[in-house]
Amino acid sequence: MTELLGFRRPNGRVGVRNHVIILPVDDISNTAAEVTSRVIQGTLSLPHSYGRLQFGEDLELTFKTLIGTASNPNVAAAVIIGIEPNWTNKIVDAVSKATKKPVEGLSIEHNGDLKTIEKASRITKMLLQDASEIKREPISLGELTISIKCGESDTTSGLAANPALGRLIDRLVNAGCTVIFGETSELTGAEDFIAERMATPELKEKFMKVYGDYMAFIESQGVDLLGSQPTQGNIAGGLSTIEEKGLGNVQKTGTCPIVGVLGPAETPTDKGLFFMDSSSAAAEMVTLAAAAGSVLHFFTTGQGNVVGNPIVPVVKMSAHPRTVVEMAEHIDVDLSGIIRRELSLDRAADAISDVMNRTINGRLTAAEALGHREFVLTKLYRSA
Repeated sequence: MTELLGFRRPNGRVGVRNHVIILPVDDISNTAAEVTSRVIQGTLSLPHSYGRLQFGEDLELTFKTLIGTASNPNVAAAVIIGIEPNWTNKIVDAVSKATKKPVEGLSIEHNGDLKTIEKASRITKMLLQDASEIKREPISLGELTISIKCGESDTTSGLAANPALGRLIDRLVNAGCTVIFGETSELTGAEDFIAERMATPELKEKFMKVYGDYMAFIESQGVDLLGSQPTQGNIAGGLSTIEEKGLGNVQKTGTCPIVGVLGPAETPTDKGLFFMDSSSAAAEMVTLAAAAGSVLHFFTTGQGNVVGNPIVPVVKMSAHPRTVVEMAEHIDVDLSGIIRRELSLDRAADAISDVMNRTINGRLTAAEALGHREFVLTKLYRSA
């Protein structure tokens, strides 16, 4: 059995990467963060488009996502840069309290970019050097939080890749892992199956309300879900309805009971399989899962999807014989043998598990090697 090695943080949580990040609080602080990361090689800046004049639930979700991102166990230390001190300190204080990890905050007001970048560079250099001395240590699967999603799905997703991943998810949940899935709108046609797997009647009721509210919001905009679901890529791959897509989608969740219903970017407080209310857009959902504490993400694709994440390794797999050839540089696990009837679902789950173990121990995923660092915040409504 492969020995798994990870990074144990001061609060006891376990990561599989050891990043030092420079996180802008708002869109106008992106430049200072990006320049700092270019000065101090080996760090990551996470630019994004939001943060100013948001309000209500929209602003709270942005804060929750930024705080969760910096708190993720794959992050060894963080430098937070904002235009003004109040919002910056709110994030710094929340991350420090939750994780006890090194986190520093800088504000651009009354300093300007150049002074901020200089100070941030000096701080980040020391944090990076300290992080470089943190050693991997033995960990167990049950200490990890993992997330799953599919994208650019087609018939091979529901027939092969998703069921194979579902076999592995059952193993991981039984081993004590915490697993997060979401994609609220893409459960359409299979929402009843998910509801029946809820561990309690209260969770079932909560899930159906979350699902119903999401669909009601879409309809309140005077549009039909069919305007964007299934996507053109899904249709080209043979999925003619959202119901076909949904029934294939849920195959990757396995068969275990679902023990919790989470809001966007909400961190699970227990072990087991959790549903998170989330967008079906690839980069948004992976970003929300990372903010919730996921340290490794499984992504199945049919037609081919290239998404990655700055702090969480995204393991991509496909069972489409053409995709694994034409987009080979993006695929970590070739599952096309299932379609050719050369590979059983259990053997396919073994193959995914092998790549998972190697990724946990430090092997770069295709998305990491190719530099895919999509970091996309979920916005609920227009800013003021």
